[in-house]
Amino acid sequence: MENRDILVSGGGIAGAALAYWLRRYGFRPTVVERAPAPRTGGHGIDIRGTARQVIERMGLVPRIQDARIRNRGMAWINAKGKAVATMNLDVFGPSGGPVAEWALLRTDLARILYDAIRDDVEYVFDDAITGVRQDADGVTATFEKAEPRRFDLLVGADGVHSAVRGLAFGPDDRYVRDLNSFIALYSIDSDADLGGRQLMYTLPGRAGRPGRTAALRPLAQPGRAMAGFFFRDPGLDFDRRDTAAQKRVVARHFADADWEVPGLLAKMWDATDFYFDRVEQVHLDTWSTGRTVLVGDAAYCASPMSGIGTSLALVGAYVLAGELSRADGDHRTALAAYEAAMRQFVDRAQEFARSSGDGGLLPDSSWQMWLRNQSVRALPYLPRRIAGRGLEPVAHTVTLADYATPAHH
Repeated sequence: MENRDILVSGGGIAGAALAYWLRRYGFRPTVVERAPAPRTGGHGIDIRGTARQVIERMGLVPRIQDARIRNRGMAWINAKGKAVATMNLDVFGPSGGPVAEWALLRTDLARILYDAIRDDVEYVFDDAITGVRQDADGVTATFEKAEPRRFDLLVGADGVHSAVRGLAFGPDDRYVRDLNSFIALYSIDSDADLGGRQLMYTLPGRAGRPGRTAALRPLAQPGRAMAGFFFRDPGLDFDRRDTAAQKRVVARHFADADWEVPGLLAKMWDATDFYFDRVEQVHLDTWSTGRTVLVGDAAYCASPMSGIGTSLALVGAYVLAGELSRADGDHRTALAAYEAAMRQFVDRAQEFARSSGDGGLLPDSSWQMWLRNQSVRALPYLPRRIAGRGLEPVAHTVTLADYATPAHH
């Protein structure tokens, strides 16, 4: 088999899943991760459609089940905390709606994947790629700390603001599309009785002020919950490294909110796992150039609010490793087959994220919020395929090939 030594930038979902499958097929992956250790905190994610089959084929279902957030559904509430519209999980089937049955923290999934490969895969923590030089025979990578090293292939699995994509494809502004909203998340101690439901409190837009939503969702461990804030701020520019400034932005946008919001904001200042980002999509005409290829958010982020990004990452990693195995490491054949297999899934997921939009979370008016509440109340009476908001068919776009026996065996 050719091209056995593969450098993977990013130890998150896509990177760890890819390393797992590469190792299984006889490749030698090395994962470089900027964080000094597997990350903690992070937001909730969903595993849907064929991504669940990927987890099954990895033999990780019991571990996923143990880490699951026991989520019964979602309730839209008013300023006094009274439910005005509820959405139960059983309306949608296992993976269809905005509330997935396989929901867990992103870092819990990353840890499960890391634990499955840590003894078999070289991990380089607390370092990052600073330069890439490709030639006909391989890739030379330079690092912030380690000495330069030579690999057969390079994979960028390093997120929306991928350093590998910047080095091999060009700057973010060519590929990242702004969807005009922001998301903030962090975990807190909470004795609130959520009843296993995610609570959503919306302030509708008025007089030039966009709509906003504050949320609280249960976590797997008792007495802990995840606070979330969703808002628009056209023209907001922020420093990715200045967490305190990001927290001030959130506090400013929700200073007038009722319900539990003042308490949630008070706890925000001490949150060590605070996550803040612009809601964006990543679009590239091709996900590979020479011996460098992208997977997960680096290649095709649908949006952190789409509910399908983790599934894209898991399926993409499975397909990329499988096609490399099937082609005996011939990267030209494999990378073309990877794109062919994944492109429709990516297009459908991104279109879904744009069309379902954020009108439910960020309604422009009281009237729009009322319409949202009415449509949520109607869900139990609709056929499942309609109630599922189209996510079910999107999540099943790819039929997984069986790559179990590499061609050279």
